[in-house]
Amino acid sequence: MNIVPPSFEVLDHLDRLNLAVRIEYCGRICYKSEDQINRDSALPFVVKMAEHGHNSVLEMGVVTLRVSGARADLIAELYATQPRYLHIDRSDGTGLLITGSIRAFREMLIFHPDCALVHNLAAFLARRHPYFFSTIIPESGLAPDPAITVAKVELPEVDRLDAPQREKHRFIAVKFIVNRAVTHEIVRHRPCSFLQESQRYCRYADHKFGGEVTFIKPLFFAGDSPEYARWKKAMEDSERTYLQLLATSSPQ
Repeated sequence: MNIVPPSFEVLDHLDRLNLAVRIEYCGRICYKSEDQINRDSALPFVVKMAEHGHNSVLEMGVVTLRVSGARADLIAELYATQPRYLHIDRSDGTGLLITGSIRAFREMLIFHPDCALVHNLAAFLARRHPYFFSTIIPESGLAPDPAITVAKVELPEVDRLDAPQREKHRFIAVKFIVNRAVTHEIVRHRPCSFLQESQRYCRYADHKFGGEVTFIKPLFFAGDSPEYARWKKAMEDSERTYLQLLATSSPQ
């Protein structure tokens, strides 16, 4: 049995990586397959996620776009789709600043294929990242309005936005190591996206887990208290039962 303290880590290094690498890094935490990450593994991983509709994984890649040249009626049409998973602000009076995850942009195309601005957004992203959109582009193709310009806003520019806009358009990745009861509370924070280690997929009897279960040390019991000893005994019993059941059963 392994006991670890709760912790968190802000994954600043992901800011410098491309979308596919960021998505793979976060997604493999769910399956505890981080050991399979190499210089060529990101693209096959994200293609598989997109093809199988593992949409929550695709929420880990976020991009900010600047749109200019769109007529007022086309902007109104975009707002009429009620894009609640996109953060949209006016930019320079007539333009738009739009931030969303790959999932958000994919689902805009799936559910609103007749929206002109959606075509421009999807066409721009599909040119740069075709593997995210290859299976959902309409048979008739995309028809972006040539009068509308879409450009990627790089992270340093996002960081220079004024505070109210930066709060909406700046995303960071944080890795939490906490017990499941705490994650049940965290995931209620709707503005964020979440991935969790799969207790169904991960078999903790396997060699890569050391054949043991990891438990989060409770902060409310002193390490030398009778309560902590009782808690530890309960975790040992739980681990023993879990490993015994795995010998004949599946966690699926």
